[in-house]
Amino acid sequence: MGNSTILIVIWVELSLHEPMYFFLSMLAVSDLGLCAATLPTMLKLFLFNTCEIHFDACLAQMYFIHIFSMMESGILLSMAFDRYIAISNLLRYTAILNSSATMKISVEFAFWAIIILIPAPVLIKQLKFCEANVLSHSYCLHPDIIKLSCSDHHINSFLGLIVIIITFGVDFVLILLSYVKIFTTVLGIASQGERVKALNTCVSHICAVLLVYVPMLGVSIIHHFGKYVPHVVHVIMGYVYLLVPPVLNPVVYCIKTHEIRTHLLDIFKKISKNVY
Repeated sequence: MGNSTILIVIWVELSLHEPMYFFLSMLAVSDLGLCAATLPTMLKLFLFNTCEIHFDACLAQMYFIHIFSMMESGILLSMAFDRYIAISNLLRYTAILNSSATMKISVEFAFWAIIILIPAPVLIKQLKFCEANVLSHSYCLHPDIIKLSCSDHHINSFLGLIVIIITFGVDFVLILLSYVKIFTTVLGIASQGERVKALNTCVSHICAVLLVYVPMLGVSIIHHFGKYVPHVVHVIMGYVYLLVPPVLNPVVYCIKTHEIRTHLLDIFKKISKNVY
């Protein structure tokens, strides 16, 4: 509901048809895709107590979960670049990030995620699974699947590590570099009030980055080093990783972004007037 609300507000309000809000709408789409990819098995498990999933369906779910996760990371990088241009080169902001450029950036990140993940399910199909296979979560993730294999899966593990480094790792480093440049630019502003105003436009994005990367790091650490961690910790971290960012991202942006909050209240007022 939160992400759908953001999409509706940005779609309806023409004044929000800017690069910053276009990237925000793409973030909402990736969050919705992430939830949609996990929803079928979660509903089957909790509503119908169905604890099995077909192998091919599991691979398909894994593929789409990781695609939307990578798209989310790429969009957060785009939003960091957007904030850097808006603060350091405001006069050329619309020229650099026009509608064509923002569309190309989003399509390229989606295409990159689709292509780079193709080898993952193909290589997993070559593995052998001999014993009872019980996943750690109520959905399928790449490291969770390959650790159940009774054949050598070092290539799969290495591939997963390389993909994480060249996607999430590179994205996170570039986001950090963007904020180093942003803070350097802000410190050069003479007025204290202007400094606070400039940094305030980045608060929502910083929260979104932390909401995505901190749970992701926690899940990765547990999968690699959490052999003796209680199973309930694996389960909780799995849900935090996939459900907390999509839930809290729209809350953060609705609270911290004045334009969205204002237009959202206006829409609710119009609806209430029509009702009464």
